[in-house]
Amino acid sequence: MKILIVSPEASPYAKTAGLADVAGSLARALRKLGHDARLILPCYKQIDDLGFSLRKGRKSVEVPIEGVLRKGLLRQTLLEGVPVYFIENREYFHREGLYGNGKGDYTDNAQRFGFFCHAVLQLLRRMDFRPDVLHLHGWQTGLIPVLLRTELKGDPFYAQMSTLFTLHDLEHTGFFPTETLDGLGLDAAELGHNGLALDNGISFLKGGLHYADQINTLSETYRDELHSAEFGGAFAALLRRRSAAFHGIFNGIDGRTWDPSLDMHLNRPYNVDNLNGKKANKRALQKEARLDLEPLVPLVGMVAPLRRDKGLDLIVEAWDELLKRPMQLVIAGRGEAEVEKQLAALRDLRPRQAQVLLNSDAGLARRIFAGSDIFLMPSRVEPCGLEQVVALRYGSVPVVHRTGGLNDSIIDSDERPRLGNGFVFDQATPQALLGALDRALEAYENRRQWLKLVKRGMTQDFSWTSAAEKYVELYRKTRSQHLV
Repeated sequence: MKILIVSPEASPYAKTAGLADVAGSLARALRKLGHDARLILPCYKQIDDLGFSLRKGRKSVEVPIEGVLRKGLLRQTLLEGVPVYFIENREYFHREGLYGNGKGDYTDNAQRFGFFCHAVLQLLRRMDFRPDVLHLHGWQTGLIPVLLRTELKGDPFYAQMSTLFTLHDLEHTGFFPTETLDGLGLDAAELGHNGLALDNGISFLKGGLHYADQINTLSETYRDELHSAEFGGAFAALLRRRSAAFHGIFNGIDGRTWDPSLDMHLNRPYNVDNLNGKKANKRALQKEARLDLEPLVPLVGMVAPLRRDKGLDLIVEAWDELLKRPMQLVIAGRGEAEVEKQLAALRDLRPRQAQVLLNSDAGLARRIFAGSDIFLMPSRVEPCGLEQVVALRYGSVPVVHRTGGLNDSIIDSDERPRLGNGFVFDQATPQALLGALDRALEAYENRRQWLKLVKRGMTQDFSWTSAAEKYVELYRKTRSQHLV
């Protein structure tokens, strides 16, 4: 099967969020399964800054945006056998930051990514590659299904191309004034209420969700949650209407990237057959965080953006009770100013027992995965979540809120002792969090059973191969439905 993954970012070339890891890893996994998977994204300044060498192609297109022809040049390279294409327009993409600078989002993002969507479709006519499936990621690609179903409807070149649109989150929806459509070559009247219209404006994300042949999100539980107004908001009704075409696939992780036996950021490597290195990493983390050097006291770690949706308000409310437990706590991340301020004040109460490191350094995160015994994820909303899966791989037992991808990946050890890999609480309250944590702390005291729990998590298969196979099944469904 021929698949073109269209994404606003992709690792290792340009990244602001987990979306980039999905695009890059999925393309490689599909290629290993024998499919002709390719990747296309904008050619950002960041790519040049990182020193990637891209081959300049001769193919180009011109896209009318706001009445001006904007030229897009095609550049390319290879990523472990995957052809990767970049659309270059220096006026639009040779800037600091992918979507904005320190002052906020770029005011012409509608034009930038409207251009990108048009250019992708136009360049397909010039390339020696006609995909069976366009796999679209993020609001930035939301106009592609719109164009295929409106402006390009009936064009035989595109007739066989089906579309899968992946919804990563509802935090960013590509919302712009309605009049933006005129400058992008789209008829606002034709698109109407069920097209892009949203709250007296337009949403690129809504266009993708409405017009794509099939849609999916990053876990089955999150898919179900999005049908409710609480989680789906203004998109809930649309997602309910499209329920038969709406799927959930849990993402994988790159086993080479997340491997405690190879991780250069750790004090000492280790694996499931020899966990001595984990003890050394715990001691090293205690030193780094300036905690008491207590090898037998369970060390609880948390790595997350410091925001309410990640459950940090629950941590703040439960702080006094947490410190009464026989445990140590290390939290790392950056986030909302008020949450940072609250945590910074709380850490000074008993700094030898609990530390908050206002730091989003990737190496520190890895050392917390490796050095902690228990990993805390009290997220109120979690479309997929990969931290809990990385924690499993590094031998840290997760304690999580039952939501989204956390529910799809963590099985409560008390509910299902033979399959359990962590501890789960149902209500997003401090009391429920403390209850699950108490069960984990009690289990920690039984060293033999705890070791079984740790090893079970470390040997689970959350690879991209498994996720890619599920995507292939969905591609086939997308294609068969499109051709009916």
